[in-house]
Amino acid sequence: MKLASLKHGRDGRLVVVSNDLAWCADAYSIAPTLQAALDDWVHAAPKLASLAEALQHDSVPKERFRERECASPLPRAYQWADGSAYVNHVELVRMARKAEMPASFWTDPLMYQGGSDSFLGPRDEIPLADEAWGCDCEAEIAVIVDDTPMGVSAVDARAHIKLVMLVNDVSLRNLIPAELAKGFGFFQSKPSSAFSPVAVTPDVLGEAWDGAKLGLPLLTRINGAEFGKPNAGQEMTFDFGQLIAHAAKSRPLCAGTIIGSGTVSNRDPDGSPGRPVAAGGVGYSCIAEIRTIETIKDGAPSTPFLKHGDSVEIEMLDATGHSIFGAISQKVAPA
Repeated sequence: MKLASLKHGRDGRLVVVSNDLAWCADAYSIAPTLQAALDDWVHAAPKLASLAEALQHDSVPKERFRERECASPLPRAYQWADGSAYVNHVELVRMARKAEMPASFWTDPLMYQGGSDSFLGPRDEIPLADEAWGCDCEAEIAVIVDDTPMGVSAVDARAHIKLVMLVNDVSLRNLIPAELAKGFGFFQSKPSSAFSPVAVTPDVLGEAWDGAKLGLPLLTRINGAEFGKPNAGQEMTFDFGQLIAHAAKSRPLCAGTIIGSGTVSNRDPDGSPGRPVAAGGVGYSCIAEIRTIETIKDGAPSTPFLKHGDSVEIEMLDATGHSIFGAISQKVAPA
């Protein structure tokens, strides 16, 4: 089933969405918000699934589903922990900062705890106070878990994945080096993220979902031009089971915790860092990667970071070419 939160108060109004993203049905009688549903998922999920089935058969009251009216599925969350599962991306962005990559990054995932109190809606503007901060998009996959025990294994963690969605993890690249140099992690350099209009249960994804990875291209467009289409299931060094187990090593995760994949990134078949779409490659899910490659090739980057008025779109299509999650579609605007 597909779930969304229409903008209403702080935590949205939960609706069930038709498979084609055309219609929705109010789910208030089952759970007023998605967080409420996740808090009682064992009882709420079957009722929501029944409502979704009734919506598909046109046997319940419905209204037009409009992505522009959506908040992120969880407008705020108890926890947002973003991994960096695609080590090709890690290697490239560290190269850009002239930082050596430890060998342990191939065996122990990176993860940071992001701000989860004020997510942007999928059609909300990205507020940018200063263009000099180096605003970048990062197209990723994210999962939402139910209550997950401390010490869960990577295999058992898979069963705790209840919903899958997309994310634009906005980064302020020019603030990152000085912040990381303090040795205490991201904060100012990681403003509010935005998630796809719809979150889906894993069964919706069919064979593209193997239980811990989503094997479909993740599409990114910048100012309307195709920028990236890497496959999210390829070169994911750490799958979602491993990322969840990493997060839960020393603490339990409460229902509604969001775990991100990190920027989706594919190498070229010849093992090189990857080529732009215009050059026959699968492109990139963030601007930092192409700037690194331009620096390697030309001695300096030529692709600018996002400026006021620029637009970013992130979407994923199924095998028939239909949008699965709806589109994150944002413009950068002065804060």
